[in-house]
Amino acid sequence: MRKGPSKLVQRGVALMAVIWLIALLSLATVAAIRVVAFDLDVAQGSIHGFRARQLAEMGIALGANPAVERPDPILKQWSEEEGEGFEVKLISEGAKFNINGILMREDKNLLQSMFIDWGMDLEEASAVADALGDWIDSNDEAALNGAEEEWYLEMGRINQPFNRPFYNVEEMRLVRGMDLVEAYRPDWRNWFTVWSGGALDLNEASAEMIAVAAEVRVEEATIIPETVVGPDGLRDTEDDRPFQSTEEALALLGVEGSLRPDIAARFGVNETTTRIESIGTTAGARRKITVIVRNRTGQPAVLERTEEVIP
Repeated sequence: MRKGPSKLVQRGVALMAVIWLIALLSLATVAAIRVVAFDLDVAQGSIHGFRARQLAEMGIALGANPAVERPDPILKQWSEEEGEGFEVKLISEGAKFNINGILMREDKNLLQSMFIDWGMDLEEASAVADALGDWIDSNDEAALNGAEEEWYLEMGRINQPFNRPFYNVEEMRLVRGMDLVEAYRPDWRNWFTVWSGGALDLNEASAEMIAVAAEVRVEEATIIPETVVGPDGLRDTEDDRPFQSTEEALALLGVEGSLRPDIAARFGVNETTTRIESIGTTAGARRKITVIVRNRTGQPAVLERTEEVIP
């Protein structure tokens, strides 16, 4: 008759089983601790994110106040004790070109000049300008170098173009040739808006934008922002000299508005649409709220509101 395992062997097997059980319990405990820690991090992140959003909302409330102007120090607040605060920027939408305004005026020459300045050749620039025009017009007849429904269908894209004005700048990316524009000028979005009154504000625009619209060299166009900021060279100070008419500014550029009504139509002054950007920060969490308001100092109307998480 065979003998069973000795007691020593039995004890060894039992000890190994206990050791394995302890190891499994240890792994389960570590995993549980990590899950709990992760949940705590998520909860803490949500709390901090909520607080950062509250701070950004506070900034928006201040920025929307018509009594608050751009240089006001109240727009930037930070508490060292709490480790939190917000910063608000008031930006005129008139500092950008209104793409819908350009296309409705059928001012494709402006777009062509802009794209050529960015490095495109005449054929490429003309094709994109025509395609942008075809996107917002109400007919299905393609311009000379444009693109209507047939072209987009060949690309597998249905119900395009939309045949209406752009609702936002990002929609421009859908237009034939805009990928080429992005290759030449990745920051092209900074040049356009859909919210302004339509004209480029001479008191807000950069010399580069003024130059392409006035058909002058950038070196000549710098006289406009230099005049606006006044002798001290700083914006929003007592010696600022903003223009009250487009004729006054164009005269400095040597452009006669009566002889070049197409150029005069591209400009304006005292745009009333303002972009209010507020970033709230606390404990490493940052939230940004952007509100676009028309007539901030009169009867304000909110045109758009967006929120985003800032890394």
